[in-house]
Amino acid sequence: MGQLIKLQDFISRYEQNIFSYPGRFVRLKVQQWERTKENWETEGIDASNLSISPTSSPIEEEKQKQPLLGKIMGMLGRNQNEEVELPPVVVETGAEGDPDESSLQFSANILTKPSNLDELKLQFLEQLFKFQMKWASSTLSEKSFLDSSYYHDENLKFFLQRFPDTFLFLYRPVFLLKKAPIEAEIIMLTPTEAWCITFIEREDSAVFVGSNDRFWLKRNKNQEQKVLNPLMALNRTEKIVKKIFQLDGIELPIHKLVLSRNGYIDFPNAPLGTEFVEKRNFETWFQRMRLLKSPLKHMQLKGAQSLLRYCQTTSVRRLEWEVSEENK
Repeated sequence: MGQLIKLQDFISRYEQNIFSYPGRFVRLKVQQWERTKENWETEGIDASNLSISPTSSPIEEEKQKQPLLGKIMGMLGRNQNEEVELPPVVVETGAEGDPDESSLQFSANILTKPSNLDELKLQFLEQLFKFQMKWASSTLSEKSFLDSSYYHDENLKFFLQRFPDTFLFLYRPVFLLKKAPIEAEIIMLTPTEAWCITFIEREDSAVFVGSNDRFWLKRNKNQEQKVLNPLMALNRTEKIVKKIFQLDGIELPIHKLVLSRNGYIDFPNAPLGTEFVEKRNFETWFQRMRLLKSPLKHMQLKGAQSLLRYCQTTSVRRLEWEVSEENK
C-alpha cells in the first residue's frame, strides 16, 4: 500500500519526520494485518472482535450503509474472481527511527464477516486507507479540514491501495515558491526514481489526440471535444521537482507520465522524455511498478524531505492544545 506523505496543502505527520513515519507505517500495517488475519482464521470476525478504529469519522458513516465489498471492488477495478494480493513489505535497515507509537495505533474495524481471505484483505485495505487519510491531515497538535471528496477519490485509492509500501506519494501538493502557491500534479517517489504523473481519463475507450497546442482532441462515438493539454501541468510539476532536487543535491531520476487507464492516446510526434501509458500498455507498466521490491532508500527519503519543505501547509491548532496552553 503506497504511503500518502502529502495531500494538497493539508498538514501531514510525514512532515514532522520523514525518516521515521514510513517505517512506522509499515510496522503498524504488518502488526495489525497479522492480528486481523489470526482473528479471522481462529474464530471469525465480527464487529465485536476488534476495537473500533479511532480513525473513523462522520464522513465514512454514509459509506458504511452500502455493501462494502462490492464498492471496494468497483474502486479498485478488480474482477471479483481475481486473487487479491497485499503489496510486499520491505524496509531498509536504518531508514526509520524508533519513536513512541502508543498514540498512533491502528485498529482494523471489520464491518462484515468475510467469507474468504481476499474479502478480508479488501476490507483491511479500506480501513488502512482511512488511517492514511488521518496521517495525511493531522498531527498530535494540529489538524487540517479534509474535504469529504478525498474519501471517494478513485485515483487516490488506486495509488494507495495497489502500489508497494515503499512508494511515497504527494497527491496534488501545493508548493510555495517565491511566496506564490502553485498546485502540482501527482508525485510518486519510488526507492530509485521520481515520477510526475497526470491523468487524462474520460469515458471508456475515448481516444485522445495529442499535440503541442493548448488543447488536445477527445474523440468518442464520432464526437470531438477539446480537452486541456495535460503536458502543461505535467511539465510545470517536473520543473518544480527538478529545481528542488538541484537545490538540495538530490540524485533521483525524474520521469514524466501521462496516464489513461481506460482510453487511448494518439500522439505521433510525442515529445521525448514523457511516457504515455494507456489502455494498451497500462498492465505492462503497472505490473513493472508493483514488482519493484526494493526497500526504502535514504536518497528517496531525502528527496521526500526536500519536497515537503517547499510545500504549503494550512492547518489549525487542536482545541485541546489551546486549552492546555491556557491552563499552563
